[in-house]
Amino acid sequence: MFELFLGIRYLKAKRKQAFISVITIISILGVMVGVMALVVVLSVMNGFRADLMSKILGVNSHLLILNYRGAFGDYEAVRKKALETEGVVALTPFIYNQVMVKHSGNVSGAVLRGIDPVSVGKVLAIEKMVTKGSIGSLKTRWGGLPGIIIGRELSRQIGAFPGDTLTVVSPEGKLTPLGRVPNTRRFKVTAIFDSGMYEYDASMVFVSIKEAQDFLGLGDRVTGLEARVHDVDQSDTISRAVEKRLGYPYWTKDWKVMNRSLFAALKLEKITMFVILTMIVLVGALNIISTLVMVVMEKTKDIAVLRAMGASSRSVMSIFIFQGLMVGLIGTVTGLASGLVLCRLLAKYKFITLPSDVYYISTLPVRVEWMDVWFVALAAVVISFLATIYPSWYASRLHPAEALRYE
Repeated sequence: MFELFLGIRYLKAKRKQAFISVITIISILGVMVGVMALVVVLSVMNGFRADLMSKILGVNSHLLILNYRGAFGDYEAVRKKALETEGVVALTPFIYNQVMVKHSGNVSGAVLRGIDPVSVGKVLAIEKMVTKGSIGSLKTRWGGLPGIIIGRELSRQIGAFPGDTLTVVSPEGKLTPLGRVPNTRRFKVTAIFDSGMYEYDASMVFVSIKEAQDFLGLGDRVTGLEARVHDVDQSDTISRAVEKRLGYPYWTKDWKVMNRSLFAALKLEKITMFVILTMIVLVGALNIISTLVMVVMEKTKDIAVLRAMGASSRSVMSIFIFQGLMVGLIGTVTGLASGLVLCRLLAKYKFITLPSDVYYISTLPVRVEWMDVWFVALAAVVISFLATIYPSWYASRLHPAEALRYE
């Protein structure tokens, strides 16, 4: 293929054509920087999404089983029936209620979650988040008081630490001869949990499910069941299968529904960043156009000779398309390599730090998804190809006699 041979040869500018060579290098650098920026930014956004998912799913389950009538009993039968659904790995009962916590004159609103210390570890990753204590501390009483685990930020707000005693107030209250009064109970702080999510750490407390039932007057009823599924991405399909198996009055919702707005915003942001950073690749593509236009003007005599020797307009067009594509391919390959190396360095050495008191993460999380890498490479090559069409078409339209008239 003499077209490919000439396209590569034209990339090697002679001494008198050094300016064209400089523009070619700038074109390669433009494509390389655009591809590198795309790979790094998309990898950081993928890492951020994965890190956020791990924290959310560490405190929340993949799937919730609830009842339209509210709290329900005989949850063991419901659990056994739900476990028969393909894809469901484990289930644990839970209680969810709004309360207030008090300590040393400090008051804060919180979410009381009653959990089963035995089975919760099979569904949630909360055991890894508990510090200065353990989930097992909820099984026993401490000095006659039940144990409670509170979030790190809530601990700071009310000044309660492991070993301290705090008061939990239920706004639902209880009936007395004097009317309905708030229901209160004292708990011993046995551990602190740190999920990395401020809203969870500042508003969530955990007690054993038996203590929650007794405190809230639920008897043997629970708010619902939390489930862990085999494939997180298929949680919506499994959710519908569980709901169909259990039937009315039970209904389900998965983590995608509970966090729909958050992950939709992340997806939109990722698409927006891709579009914005693609503009850098377009700058490199514009340089490819200018390079090819100048090469066509400089090689007018060569084109005329080729046409006179029998080269078709399609062959002439192919020469400059190959030349432009070589610039795009070199820029794309070097951009991918530099982007992947930078992602590797970011993941290993974490030299970019973030203020942990402002962000929930202290370093940039990086996760390379090869589908994104291939998509970036394809986009860069397609843009480079489109940039070659007009100069190549213009070169193929040159008439030998007109080109040689003034030579």
